[in-house]
Amino acid sequence: MRLIELPSRYLVFLGDVTDPSCAKTAFGLRDWTPERCVGEYALPGGTVSAGLPPLSPAQARRHGAEALVIAIANYGGVLSPDWIPTLLESLEAGLDLVSGMHMRLTDQCELRCAAERLGRRLIDIRNPPRDLPVGNGRKRTGKRLLTVGTDCALGKKYTALVLTREFKARALDADFRATGQTGILIAGTGMPMDAVVSDFVAGAAELLTPDAPENHWDVVEGQGSIFHPAYAGVSLGLLHGTQPDAIVVCHQLGRERLVDLPDFPTPTLEETIELTVRLARRTNPRARCVGISLNTSGIDQIAAQHALAEHAARLGLPVADPMRGGAELAELVAACLEP
Repeated sequence: MRLIELPSRYLVFLGDVTDPSCAKTAFGLRDWTPERCVGEYALPGGTVSAGLPPLSPAQARRHGAEALVIAIANYGGVLSPDWIPTLLESLEAGLDLVSGMHMRLTDQCELRCAAERLGRRLIDIRNPPRDLPVGNGRKRTGKRLLTVGTDCALGKKYTALVLTREFKARALDADFRATGQTGILIAGTGMPMDAVVSDFVAGAAELLTPDAPENHWDVVEGQGSIFHPAYAGVSLGLLHGTQPDAIVVCHQLGRERLVDLPDFPTPTLEETIELTVRLARRTNPRARCVGISLNTSGIDQIAAQHALAEHAARLGLPVADPMRGGAELAELVAACLEP
């Protein structure tokens, strides 16, 4: 995969976000590349913080920031007109702009003209390579793990990152394969799957996870959910194209309705496992669900232990919260690696 030439230090822009789920890029950068995050900047009316030092663009530049990164994942990936003055101010302060939104920086005449005048870069992360292949379903060498979800924004990326780290800690050859804007910012490479034309999603996933040595693991960040009316197409193409040997189903404890679609209930873990494995076996007959990643961030440690144990007993599978670690995570990792 092609590497993206990214600035090394960021001012994290939170805009006017009031819903923490829309700031998952900010949280991902904070948690996985803290050394690159100089500070954060929010507009009046914004109520979400990543816990970074509040800095203006000029202050961030003086603290060593090289770019302002739009660390927002809003519905539709839209650049708000209210953000433009801050983006222009950042360019004037000597910062490049980095964005993972669907609406591209380079398509905004005001920003493009200012960047050209000032010699600054506009970097759009959601920019898939040209000439992507159509998926062919051919079996490839190597091993693959895919994280899938009952919904969006509940831990698929964090689960893949933790599992990659755990594989490497066991001296295994493993790569994290990013498929979304935050993962690409963390890894510096990847495939923006939700910006790929639908006919080429499976082919893009095949390109992301090519032939590899027999003991090599590609740990792939999942996207959306096959149950989500808006995003199931991307999820299914990724499932078919990656041909996962191991599937980890991710779920947030207590989430009863889909994000942004309250008329739709969140599917159960049982039906998610059954449908995911059935669809995955279209391109990999040996695909299996190896365990559950349960996001228990809303409860304390004792309650989390009970929840993990209850789900494991009911499902007959390892269940862990990767961010809590412990014996449950070790059991999940061992299940991933079973032949």
